[in-house]
Amino acid sequence: MYTRCVLRPFQLSEDQKEKLLAAASNAPPTSPGLLTVADGLRGTLPRGFAHDLSRSLLGRGPQVFASARNAFQRWDQFDLGWVRVMNPTAHVALGELVAVEAHTACLWSANVSRIDEVIDGPTRFGFLYTTTVFHVEEGQERFVLDYDPVTEEVSYLLEAISRPRHMLARIGYPISRAMQHRFARDSHARMAISVSRRSATPPTRDRDTS
Repeated sequence: MYTRCVLRPFQLSEDQKEKLLAAASNAPPTSPGLLTVADGLRGTLPRGFAHDLSRSLLGRGPQVFASARNAFQRWDQFDLGWVRVMNPTAHVALGELVAVEAHTACLWSANVSRIDEVIDGPTRFGFLYTTTVFHVEEGQERFVLDYDPVTEEVSYLLEAISRPRHMLARIGYPISRAMQHRFARDSHARMAISVSRRSATPPTRDRDTS
């Protein structure tokens, strides 16, 4: 049986990654349902949970929205150098596992979440996932693209609630929070670059609304 140790001093091998995904296939969620993909935070956060919310303007026009949507489906928002999706062939679909690999503080982490909600419409696209027991944190995160047909603005919204689950994540909580903030900044920047390469409308810098 695959162990639930998600922090290691070395990167997982391809065989270990396959075993991790197989072990996580029926893994239960570790977080209560505190977010919805459409509306975000609902109710009051339980003790110990942090809440992060940021939004960036990617550009304007239907072409920008289409480019951003394609970027989401390629998992570009996770393609950060120090972070990546371990199973990039996964689809943005209900019930799909998303395994995210990160290299921080000299440690490798492999964190598996499951997509619980998807929104796919002419002016909105995105998903929400919830952590499983194969994750250093417990919580939920939503990634949403919005297209305003009046202003034609295309924005990228990232919202997360989390608290540390793994012992090392609790001990190194300030570092964990710093990495979460770094992920948000880098993810917004990565999406801006990805969209600008595929559309004529230049993106603007991300703005934090948390």
